[in-house]
Amino acid sequence: MTADNRWLSKRERQVLDTLYALGRATAAEVMSAMPNPPSYSAVRTHLRILTEKNLVEYTKDGVRYLYQPVVKRDDAARTTLSQVVETFFEGSVANAVTTLMTEHDADLSDEDLDRLQDLIEKARRRD
Repeated sequence: MTADNRWLSKRERQVLDTLYALGRATAAEVMSAMPNPPSYSAVRTHLRILTEKNLVEYTKDGVRYLYQPVVKRDDAARTTLSQVVETFFEGSVANAVTTLMTEHDADLSDEDLDRLQDLIEKARRRD
């Protein structure tokens, strides 16, 4: 993903999430699998936009178009999160993590805290 197309609208994210869940699907199948879906025409438009952003590709199967993601879900998430950190936290991972932990600290299990501690220790060893 290039810097120009990292941002996804809410509907683009929903369409892409649905496509990740389905693996490969027509616009009608994507629409059917979405909660509170937009119109069929809107789903097709979002799929076209996602194709232009090089996140989705399609193959023609007779008169149908089958869409599938071309970027691994983790890679798309990492790129989007990096953009959020740059835009809203001045590039500071620490500020982003602090905000998340302040807002969601009750959701952290002992396992989550251990994992974070391990990452912090690894980061200290790299310095």
